[in-house]
Amino acid sequence: MTTTPKRLTDYANCAGCAGKISPAGISQVLRDWAKAPNHPNVLVGTETMDDAGVYRIASNLALVQTLDFFPPLVDDPFAFGQIAAANALSDVYAMNGTPITVLNIAAFPVDDASLEILSEILRGAADRVGKAGAVTLGGHTIRDKEIKFGLSVTGLVDPAELLTNAGARVGDRLVLTKPLGTGFVTTAAKRQECPEEVLARAIAQMVELNADARDALRAAGGAHGLTDVTGYGLAGHAFEMAQGAGLTLEIDSRALPIIAGALPLAVERYHTRASTTNREHLEGRLRVDSDADPTLVAFAFDAQTSGGLLIAVDPDRCAALVDELTVRGTPAAAVVGRVVARRGAIAVAIH
Repeated sequence: MTTTPKRLTDYANCAGCAGKISPAGISQVLRDWAKAPNHPNVLVGTETMDDAGVYRIASNLALVQTLDFFPPLVDDPFAFGQIAAANALSDVYAMNGTPITVLNIAAFPVDDASLEILSEILRGAADRVGKAGAVTLGGHTIRDKEIKFGLSVTGLVDPAELLTNAGARVGDRLVLTKPLGTGFVTTAAKRQECPEEVLARAIAQMVELNADARDALRAAGGAHGLTDVTGYGLAGHAFEMAQGAGLTLEIDSRALPIIAGALPLAVERYHTRASTTNREHLEGRLRVDSDADPTLVAFAFDAQTSGGLLIAVDPDRCAALVDELTVRGTPAAAVVGRVVARRGAIAVAIH
């Protein structure tokens, strides 16, 4: 009897950033964690659930440090390596920084899968690291039943140019630089129920670095707040921005950019567990208008992998930012909402 070869995603119980521990779970862990004493050189720690830690090493220079890894969400090992690397590098771009070095981190079932697969994953990652202008210094591997891969990334930023997820201001417009829907698409693909062209579009944007988006915001004169959209979905990361700034973020569901062909996949069959926990975490702090299209709203909670930057920008600079993003060919340049004064307990409002 012929045995069907395992697909890469067969080694994964969950896909990509959907494998994150829920935001509620992480909040509990950090609440119970004995934090280190305040240090004058720690510019960004765990307080606002930001994308990376930032440590000042000189008056005009700080280290940006992050770590990100996850199980496969696509079956092509080279593409998986590209996606995992782009996703990890994004955290540095989300602080307005520049990545300089990386370390690989890999878990691999050496008794059940060819090491050529791991070589292809590493080759894909090296492709994205090289495009980012960074250098791979080494890494670490461990035997595991499930494939997992990612990077530890170190970057640099001038503290005067540092952007965080806590800097949004009243009146800011919210600009998103990649379409939503990677969670729905990759879940459908794992079940072999996703049109090939839709999966190809999702992969094409997931391997895209957020470097061009960062360059665009710099060219447009900067921004007030910045994060990237990954496992907690657009609404979850908007919530972190709202909490960090003490404001409310309004999202226009009709303005959300969506991967072409992904709309029919936003059904319960392709909802990840993360989609549910992302929404549950906002209970009591979320308002969804009764006339909002539930299908469009679902994309705000879909767990993204290697998603775009969410930029809070002064309304006077918004048009320039959209123009700069468009010139650079980012996957999206969509104005998806605005920042308003805090509305009671509501941190995120979806219209």
